[in-house]
Amino acid sequence: MKSTRDKIVQTLLNHPNSTINDLAEAVGINGISVRHHVNSLLAEGLVAVEEVRHGVGRPRQVYILTEKGLERFPTRYLRLTNRLLDQIKESLPAPVISSLFQQMASDMAADSAQRVKSMTIEQKLEFIKEILAQEGFSVEWEQLGDEYHIHEITCPYYHVGQFHPEVCTVDQSLISTVLSIPVEKINCVLHGDAHCTYVIPKQPLPES
Repeated sequence: MKSTRDKIVQTLLNHPNSTINDLAEAVGINGISVRHHVNSLLAEGLVAVEEVRHGVGRPRQVYILTEKGLERFPTRYLRLTNRLLDQIKESLPAPVISSLFQQMASDMAADSAQRVKSMTIEQKLEFIKEILAQEGFSVEWEQLGDEYHIHEITCPYYHVGQFHPEVCTVDQSLISTVLSIPVEKINCVLHGDAHCTYVIPKQPLPES
């Protein structure tokens, strides 16, 4: 059985930028107890707190894992990934790096390029959801008026993106490649939003 502390750390791994109330709901204990555990994690340097403003009123406090906190997990990928990206950025000009990330997205979508062409936009959105799920994203989409919104509820690139925001272009390029439509990001977790959101204009159905 996992301890309460372990459950809190696991929740923050899967859902960065969680509030005390978010953590209390996820772990199944009251907010006072969660705050006690979080304060201990803060003191140990495993968790960091940030203030996020949403409209008027007091900013809310959200919590994320620090690099030290991430290293509690077996993957221990963060330090190596950041070092590799640091070296790449020192060795290559920015346009080349941008092109590399775009090529990664194109390669991810390439195997199904022919099948995607005959899909409706709703089918393409479901396909995008499946591809991104394989990469570790949790994705939902909805139609709002004449637009479609893609919400990335969880993002495996979040912690790397804090140091190298260029990685965020991979999922955006993938979505644009599959849809053959440029997409616009209107929310981003790196800017303090609850999740990343992309907007796609509604397109006509393909001709039969």
